[in-house]
Amino acid sequence: MRAASAAQTAPAADRPAGDPLARYHHQHLHWKSCLLGPDDATGRELEQAGAQCADVTVPLDYDRPHGRTLTVAVSRIRGTDTAHRVGPLLLNSGGPGGQTLGDPPYVHDALREVAARYDVIGVDPRFVGRSTPLDCHWPTGSMVRGAGTGRAGFDRMTGFAADLARRCRTHAGDLVPYAGTRNTARDMDVIRAALGERRISYLGYSYGSYLGQVYATMFPGRTDRVVLDGVVDPATYGPRLLRGTEEANGHALRDWAGWAAAHDADYGLGRTASAVLDTVEAVRAAAARTPLRLGGHRVDGHILPVVVFNGLSQDNPTAYGQFAEAVRDVRQAAEGRTVSPSPWLAQTLDFLLTGHDSAYGSAQTATLCADGSAPRDPETYWRDLRRAGTGDRLFTPVSHNINPCAFWALPRERPTAVRADLPALLVNATGDPRTLYRNAEAVRRNWPSSRLVTLRDADQHAVYGVFGSACVDAAVNSYFATGHLPAGDVTCPRPVA
Repeated sequence: MRAASAAQTAPAADRPAGDPLARYHHQHLHWKSCLLGPDDATGRELEQAGAQCADVTVPLDYDRPHGRTLTVAVSRIRGTDTAHRVGPLLLNSGGPGGQTLGDPPYVHDALREVAARYDVIGVDPRFVGRSTPLDCHWPTGSMVRGAGTGRAGFDRMTGFAADLARRCRTHAGDLVPYAGTRNTARDMDVIRAALGERRISYLGYSYGSYLGQVYATMFPGRTDRVVLDGVVDPATYGPRLLRGTEEANGHALRDWAGWAAAHDADYGLGRTASAVLDTVEAVRAAAARTPLRLGGHRVDGHILPVVVFNGLSQDNPTAYGQFAEAVRDVRQAAEGRTVSPSPWLAQTLDFLLTGHDSAYGSAQTATLCADGSAPRDPETYWRDLRRAGTGDRLFTPVSHNINPCAFWALPRERPTAVRADLPALLVNATGDPRTLYRNAEAVRRNWPSSRLVTLRDADQHAVYGVFGSACVDAAVNSYFATGHLPAGDVTCPRPVA
């Protein structure tokens, strides 16, 4: 109602003739406190950083702009240097399905002195976080599972994936057709217009790098400074986007094993990297034989590989230590001990084995299934698994497994043919186990006017403002400050610990 009222009262000269989205483009945003209550940690951090929040009204279906609407939640830390203002910097932290509303404080800090020139804008995309939710009432927060080691296990996962898809048809069938990156990009452009801006700058991590490419393609000329960190290659993006990550995850696991061996006195997983890897294989085999009890959860051969996969995206001692504690817990459970999982493992198992984060997995899957078609025949996945072989029993069963997109309605729109060139700054670590370095190289080749900032020798997913590379952060901030890309690609060494 507020959006309709704002459109009706906007001066006629400000409304493009025949603009079917005028009521959305000219809506008045009501900025308010981000704090929802005393237990709202995200709201408290935003409040302390001086941020305010608003709800942006967007159409559910852009083909029917006068129909049902959604709200998209945004946050904003306003720039203070009005004399040198660049404009809004919109953020997306990936997923798809990741909440970004709470990110402006840390990005504001990463920008350092450049921050004063930007309004830093966090956005919970449609169906995510504080925006209108899409919840399929799943018993899990993720569609991702390991396929197991035989046909019986694969058949169980086929039933699991089909059930997740059925739940989405039952509980969110009115929303699911309108998920997808193209509609998220359209929402971004409504936000741009509602902010009263001609162009936006953009910082997207992981899946957010794909969203940035789609936005720039659909709305040419409406981007200013674009940074894509953890680069998705649109040629390989889709419902089966984990395929091809096995080698990088194996490399990350071996690097972690070397660290764990050096800290054997703390975790007791083995004195050599080889011994630590043997421990991981032993717990994998134990979970595949008989589900392991950890607290109130049972961890089987479908869950244990996902736990390992989830433990390998951040290359720092804190993340390594949390994962080492988790492996220690699982080994103790395999030995028949009563185990109370350590905090990271407890959180991961709650995510995978309860419905607490059902909305996250629902929105993520709805987006992926809307963005591209997946094979419909389960036998296709079974053949892929058999072709991949049994040499890797950890990552291949995860990356090649069937998922709910096999049982989804066909996408309403074709995938975006991403533009041939964009002057953007790309950032990637060479050992990134999620968005592979070769993806960033491929996008760089396709975009001659872009530049690539490489962080060497790190198994790190998301670098700028996250990893602690002064070299990477300086390159990004120089671009945000000047609008000028480096003269050539930039290579940054791993910082000395």
